[in-house]
Amino acid sequence: MAEYSSILLASHGTAGARAAESLALELAPAGGRLAQLVVVPDFWKGMMGDDWLNNARTRDVYARHVEGELQREIDEGIARVRALAVARGLRFEHRVVLGKPAECVLAWAADVNPDLVVIGAPRPPGAQGLRSRMQLDVLVRGLAAPLLVAPYPK
Repeated sequence: MAEYSSILLASHGTAGARAAESLALELAPAGGRLAQLVVVPDFWKGMMGDDWLNNARTRDVYARHVEGELQREIDEGIARVRALAVARGLRFEHRVVLGKPAECVLAWAADVNPDLVVIGAPRPPGAQGLRSRMQLDVLVRGLAAPLLVAPYPK
């Protein structure tokens, strides 16, 4: 099996993303680098709940609440992956971006030049949660490194 000294991990804390985290950590050799990318899909920009929020102050309070919860979840996920990476003797870096998932992965892959990119599989039908709609065709055509899709956990 090939050794990947630099792995880009696209992860955002869902079950599929955690499977990708486990796989990336398993494949990364001690002394290697794990670069975690958290993409906040751009549809979050429009999550203001304007249909029931009736004034600017209430909208602002709600927006701060949503942003705070999202940031807390992101920070916890990064801390969890960082701790696992450090325990395995890996150099760890991360980036959080807002945008279209495939485009964001391609942009950071161009910056960090990984040996491997690891992502989670899409949620199966019926699984709860928002779907960020990773455009695999865009990702596969644009990556210079191999792409490994971790199977969705059973």
